[in-house]
Amino acid sequence: MSLLKWDLQEKVAIVSIERPPANALSSDLIKQIDSLLDELEHNDAVRVIILKGDGRFFSAGADIKEFTSIPSGEEFSKLAKNGQHVFDRMESFSKPIVAAIHGAALGGGLELAMACHVRLVAKNAKLGLPELQLGLIPGFSGTQRLPRYVGQPKAVEMLLTSEPITGEEAVQWGLANHAYEEEELFTQALTLAKKMAEKSPVSVKAALSLMAYSRHSQQEAGSNKEAELFGTVFESEDAKEGIQAFIEKRKPDFKGK
Repeated sequence: MSLLKWDLQEKVAIVSIERPPANALSSDLIKQIDSLLDELEHNDAVRVIILKGDGRFFSAGADIKEFTSIPSGEEFSKLAKNGQHVFDRMESFSKPIVAAIHGAALGGGLELAMACHVRLVAKNAKLGLPELQLGLIPGFSGTQRLPRYVGQPKAVEMLLTSEPITGEEAVQWGLANHAYEEEELFTQALTLAKKMAEKSPVSVKAALSLMAYSRHSQQEAGSNKEAELFGTVFESEDAKEGIQAFIEKRKPDFKGK
């Protein structure tokens, strides 16, 4: 069963995540995103991509229940590396990707959004990386991209408190481009995407490739270390407690082990 659907409107591919209720990022969904990029990259009718979530959320995070089936920290690190590969591909994609974020983009959902070229948000949307609340850390390069957008001090605050920010705050901090009322969000995203689609695909591809040079040279090394620690932290007693507390909908009791 496909977790993604897409249709074409005037050279704009509108891609919807369909994994209710939270559009959680499972390993299958990440694989399907990668496969869809293959399809859209070679489709000359597509010049711009809008990524959105069906239902109540853009994506409310990773699939925590899936984590309970992962047998080891090594496999957990592999999951992180796979996600990083797909999100790096998005960030370097030859066609613009616009994220239209409503409801929530949390954890892996925010990491997915940060891999897009442009982020438009509903004013009341919630954006954050709450992984430490579960005794975990971000694993899809969230620790590397978030400081690039909001600055080091704000990124540290968001990570260590697990507190999300609103769509309006995301614009103020540089994490999003524009904030709109939720009912206006998709229309505004489509308007922006159509403006991009009017440009020469040759020059757009060149511009996007050149902007890749502005990324910090240490991001790859940081992402590799993030994937390694993603697995190390997963094997801790605190991570097991955090995941179980999330499933049981209670506050975790961390022991520092």
